[in-house]
Amino acid sequence: MPSDTAPSAARKDFIREMVAEDVAANRFGRPVTTRFPPEPNGFPHIGHVKSVCLNFGIAREYGGRCNLRFDDTNPFTEDIKYVEAIKRDVEWLGFTWDSELYASDYFEKLYEIAEDLVKRGKAYVDSQTEEEIRVNRGTVTTPGSPGPYRDRTPDENLDLLRRMKAGEFPDGAHVLRAKIDLAHPNMIMRDPLLLRIRHAAHYRRGTAWCLYPLYDFAHGLSDAIEGITHSLCTLEFKDNRDIYDWLVHEAGFERPPEQTEFARLELDYTVLSKRKLLKLVNERRVSGWDDPRMPTISGMRRRGVTPEGLRNFAEAIGVARKPARTELATFEHYIRDDLNMRVPRVMAVLNPLKVVLTNYPENQVDELDASYYPHDVPLTGSRKVPFSRELWIERDDFMENPPKKFFRLAPGREVRLRYGYFITCTDVIKDASGNVVELRCTYDPATRGGDAHDGRKVQGTIHWVSARHALDAEVRLYDKLFTVPDPDAVDEGQEFTGTLNPDSLVVVPGAKIEPSVAKDPIGTRYQFERTGYFIGDTVDSRPDHLVFNRTVTLRDSWAKVKGGGAGGGQ
Repeated sequence: MPSDTAPSAARKDFIREMVAEDVAANRFGRPVTTRFPPEPNGFPHIGHVKSVCLNFGIAREYGGRCNLRFDDTNPFTEDIKYVEAIKRDVEWLGFTWDSELYASDYFEKLYEIAEDLVKRGKAYVDSQTEEEIRVNRGTVTTPGSPGPYRDRTPDENLDLLRRMKAGEFPDGAHVLRAKIDLAHPNMIMRDPLLLRIRHAAHYRRGTAWCLYPLYDFAHGLSDAIEGITHSLCTLEFKDNRDIYDWLVHEAGFERPPEQTEFARLELDYTVLSKRKLLKLVNERRVSGWDDPRMPTISGMRRRGVTPEGLRNFAEAIGVARKPARTELATFEHYIRDDLNMRVPRVMAVLNPLKVVLTNYPENQVDELDASYYPHDVPLTGSRKVPFSRELWIERDDFMENPPKKFFRLAPGREVRLRYGYFITCTDVIKDASGNVVELRCTYDPATRGGDAHDGRKVQGTIHWVSARHALDAEVRLYDKLFTVPDPDAVDEGQEFTGTLNPDSLVVVPGAKIEPSVAKDPIGTRYQFERTGYFIGDTVDSRPDHLVFNRTVTLRDSWAKVKGGGAGGGQ
């Protein structure tokens, strides 16, 4: 890891305070070692960003190590494509793991531990059905009762376990259970399942194994095998801590890992359940795992979110003990704040209305100076934008009968063209249905650059592109995927998909973009002035068919609520 620097006081949270105390006391007798342990059964999402930043961040801050370990113990749901997606996303976020590890590489070691538990009477083979095991566990108010196989001798259990490993029995015929306490107040400790028979090919181990460890058996022991010091997980695993500690103790590990739980990310208008995300993909409610509406890292990357923005967001929401929902506006604020300081400004007209400058020479083309960045951004750069007799402006920037506080273009009114001239609307051209199809205007050549030498002022400034030079583009306006803040909290019997937002994607096919973007590689991010932040789509965009995805709008509702005013750049 790159740094031995301890975290600043401003970044301290209860986990970092705990780690600092452990380091000071040399509690583990080894460097701080963490891990990010995803199951490769789906694409990483924004909830994982919090865990990635926490685990890799703590290791980096204390000069320790962080492993990327795949908890791949379920042959039915896991796939190499998910492994590759996870690796790609962690790297994209800006982190490098010290070791790439797989729980499936520990199958032999885990089996040895299982045999040892059986020999010492700490585990037994149960031949009950899944339903019988569930019933005999009791309830939260009544203790469990022993099944007919709980008192098998160690020799009987060992013989059955070895035959299970050899593949003699069908799926579900037997399971290996820890022998702990059927009256334990924590239901997980009532003889939890450790190993089960699954005659299925594993994406890495093939058909070498038919006896697969369950999560509780594999996870804590994998941590212990790797020498993890701090096992950081979300609150839903709090009850699993008892079996975690029991197993690493029974396996004889000295100075075992310490499991600590923190509140997971809960983001408004978003679902983070892999099962639900997979349902959206399989039912084609979205175009795939990388659909820009998805909360997956690949979806956010395609939408134009930056790794720096995601890291800033994760740091800002912090690490807490208690669950709390995060407003979507908060997330958008940190993404917008990062983009505002790094992306160039260009002009794009999404809903074009033609303007003809009647007093501008027909074949003349000017090149106007335009800056890529405003004065408050510590980046420089400029480009030339062509200006000609015929322009495109936003249809919303014109009103034939404007209300009192409408300061854009209207009949007889003068406005400033961004980087250009003052223009005045003189005529409105309509089609047979009465729709406005063209505006006739005059321009003042003495106002080049946007200022009048006679000192007159205009209140409105609008953007534009030269009609002769504009590039055609498809623009995709993405919005929140759901219509309610908490899609997981729908009424009983109602599917969460019933709250999908029908306007989460609006495709604008006829946008006009200034020609400077033609030289940029696909995937370049921009601020379309007065419109929002966009990125060239890395899947569908081509030089002859430009596609831009909206990352986030310019309006910063979070900053406004917090008293900071509207943000988003100029």
